[in-house]
Amino acid sequence: MYRLRITRLWEIAAAHGDTTRAAIHRRTGIAESSVHRIVSGQSQPDLNSALRLAEAYGVQVEDLMQRTDADTESVPA
Repeated sequence: MYRLRITRLWEIAAAHGDTTRAAIHRRTGIAESSVHRIVSGQSQPDLNSALRLAEAYGVQVEDLMQRTDADTESVPA
């Protein structure tokens, strides 16, 4: 499973002048309520939202997401 790197999202957003949930909403078009849940860790972005975040901030989706420990443990060596 992959999880959003929330701290990384805030760093990237801040570099673009977006320091609030509302600013992320305006730049990405993701509903502000969804942005709130995503950045507070209450939910994970769906694929569409992850792609919108990456595109809006000019990064790859992989820059925003990380594999969880459960996934890395199940990957054969």
